[in-house]
Amino acid sequence: MMRFGLFGGARTKRSVGPDDSQGYDAFIDYVVEADRLGFAHMFMVEHHFTGHGQVSASMTLLAYLAAKTKNIRLGTAVVVLPWHNPVLIAEQAATLDLLTGGRFDFGVGKGYRKAEFDGFCIPIDEASDRFDETMEIIRKAWTTEGRFSHHSKHWHYDNILVEPEPLQRPHPPLWLAAGSPDSIKRAAREGYNLLLDQLAQTDQIIQRIALFKAECANVGRAYDANMVATARPLQMIHSEAERAQAYETRKRVIGTIGDLARDKLADRVEDDTAALLGTPDEVITRLRELEAGGATNILLVDPNASIANLRTFAREVMPAFRPARAAE
Repeated sequence: MMRFGLFGGARTKRSVGPDDSQGYDAFIDYVVEADRLGFAHMFMVEHHFTGHGQVSASMTLLAYLAAKTKNIRLGTAVVVLPWHNPVLIAEQAATLDLLTGGRFDFGVGKGYRKAEFDGFCIPIDEASDRFDETMEIIRKAWTTEGRFSHHSKHWHYDNILVEPEPLQRPHPPLWLAAGSPDSIKRAAREGYNLLLDQLAQTDQIIQRIALFKAECANVGRAYDANMVATARPLQMIHSEAERAQAYETRKRVIGTIGDLARDKLADRVEDDTAALLGTPDEVITRLRELEAGGATNILLVDPNASIANLRTFAREVMPAFRPARAAE
């Protein structure tokens, strides 16, 4: 069964422009409405030093959303582990798991933006080693009975007790942002769920899911389609007059993130299969292609955090993916 969620974050009001989110208050209202409409997930981004007012304290904002929502799962996408003290992160994430009533998903990554590493005075060449070390400590903190000690290259702890324990045992679901074959295989081997990015074309998404599923089989891990979540930009239109404007908006977005896209973007925006851009029927067709390839957990990316668009999607698209009622 196809499930839908959200991917993204708020922007501070001082950075608001015509293509930006409407600030924290409006973003909170957006997530609360998604919860009411039955969306399954909200994955929150984390970035620093961008000048665009992006969320930097993702777990703080998620803690507030925990008090405002009832059913939607709340996740990080992602906490960049090389920048953080692992014990503090373990404590904060476990606290958030308690506050959500066990609705927390812990998405992690090693980071890729050099400017952010430079801002923290951490060499980006150390990202992989720091990620591995930090994740080892977090797992130990959540699974060790009683006190423990740990000594490694960057972190040293003696006789510590990490509190509180997370509500979900042995810990919240772990999600890894991955795109390369090696990182996807690693996610399968090491017990992570898989977060797929908003830039990859439909055929790339299908290939990555197949690789993850195959590697799960290789290591004897039971596979479930809900172990993979795929971010997809959403731009719905209702007339041909709106299509040209939607393409121009998509071009601006691609221009902003193109340096991060590498080989992921289509040569022409009209050929771009990453975005759910089109009429409701066209969006449903594109989602059916993803569904057929195993992508059944879709995270919508709307930089404007539009409640109106959310309601339109829930009204005009989501019903096409509800299970048919058995004949009485």
